Amino acid sequence: MASSSVSFVVVLILVLCGGAACYDNSGGGGMEEEELFGLFEVMGSLLEDPTWAQMHPLPCTDTPWPGVECGLMEETDVFHVTKIHVGDDVVSPPCKASAKISDSLLKLPYLRTLSLINCFTDSEVSLNKRLFQSLASLEHLTLESNPALIGEIPSTISNLSSLKTLCLSQNNLSGGIPKEIGNLVNLQQLVLSRNNLTGAIPGEIGGMEKLAILDLSLNSLDNTLPSSIGGLESLEKIDLSWNRLRGAPPPWLGNLTRLSLLDLSHNSFTGPIHESLSGMQQLQYLIMESNPLNSKFPSFASSLTRLAVLSLSSCGLHGPIPSVFSNLTNLTALSLDDNHLDGAVPAEIGSLRNLDTLNLSRNHLSGRLMFPPDFMNRIGQRLDIRENDGLCADLAVRMSNTSSRLLQNPSCDDAVIFAAPSNRTMAADHRNSGSSVNLKPDLYGGGDDSSSDHGDFGSRIVIFVQLVLLFLLLQAS
Repeated sequence: MASSSVSFVVVLILVLCGGAACYDNSGGGGMEEEELFGLFEVMGSLLEDPTWAQMHPLPCTDTPWPGVECGLMEETDVFHVTKIHVGDDVVSPPCKASAKISDSLLKLPYLRTLSLINCFTDSEVSLNKRLFQSLASLEHLTLESNPALIGEIPSTISNLSSLKTLCLSQNNLSGGIPKEIGNLVNLQQLVLSRNNLTGAIPGEIGGMEKLAILDLSLNSLDNTLPSSIGGLESLEKIDLSWNRLRGAPPPWLGNLTRLSLLDLSHNSFTGPIHESLSGMQQLQYLIMESNPLNSKFPSFASSLTRLAVLSLSSCGLHGPIPSVFSNLTNLTALSLDDNHLDGAVPAEIGSLRNLDTLNLSRNHLSGRLMFPPDFMNRIGQRLDIRENDGLCADLAVRMSNTSSRLLQNPSCDDAVIFAAPSNRTMAADHRNSGSSVNLKPDLYGGGDDSSSDHGDFGSRIVIFVQLVLLFLLLQAS
């Protein structure tokens, strides 16, 4: 019924136009009949509003819509649709329950951007192979946050030869990544995160020489990393976290000298990490947590002077923490919890002026914590050294930082050094809360949302008593 009403409106508009193109009242450029008809059909298949075509008969000129953009061909004085964006920022809800991707997209040969976000939430929709056979002008394709978008990524997607951005994130796509995807030689961003993709990462990805962002996180991809990725010298971000990838982190990662983020966390990578990774001189985020590396702390980290976040939690690291931090002056977060590290904590960590988060809990560290008081006061609750064999702090340092978890560790002034009985329970609660993830910056889902104020309880009592005394004095006067 909705389709027939759209067709009636289109016929009426074309009769009024009386020619091959519909022109606006000012005599400016119009649109070709077939393209206008195609746009109305596409929008009719997506939006709840059956009057969209009536309300926007000249969508490129007199009656625009915020999610549609057009470009004027100067030689013909005709407008063409170049962008369709449907999302919560344009209309709410973005799409109707029965929304689908219309084949009439093929009638929009000048379309450069197609963005459908949170659109397919009820009725299941799959990607039609025919859809990608003739959209040669398409440069940006974003189908994101569509839980009802199912099925496989069609191999015909390789026909989108002009594509620069391919984002199919947070859907329910399944199957493997088609090897034909490597034919997208102009692609700069490939984001397929948060789906149900399986199988190996195809080596053909190495053909995307312009690729800057590769995000395949939160899938079920397995096998080892293809060596062809090592030739993608334009890569700036690799996020392969939360998959089933295995093998050692390959040495060719050191060839990616422009890389600023490498997240291989929550996989099955084994150690040791090759020293050649020191070649990643632009690296700011190295996140390897929850991998069975079972090796010593990577000493090459000292050469990554731009590093801001280093997370090696739950990696089976053993041996001492080496003194490699003096050059890491940009470090803001260091997470080494849930390992088998032993020995003393290097004092130089306390000299890192930008360090904002430090987690050394649940290791076998011992000795006296040699951090200066100003460091302890600055880092506050973001310092966690609980549940270590014999790690202690000076009483004065502990008392100067009453809001820190440091109070749950013994003082070096105690006669016998041992882990406090409450340590294990507190640490177990900490593990179950998933707060190790919160050590990452907000970009990676971080931010400590803990609302605990126990450390300030004593000071609040003092303030309360002072207020009571003041009230009594006022009453007496």
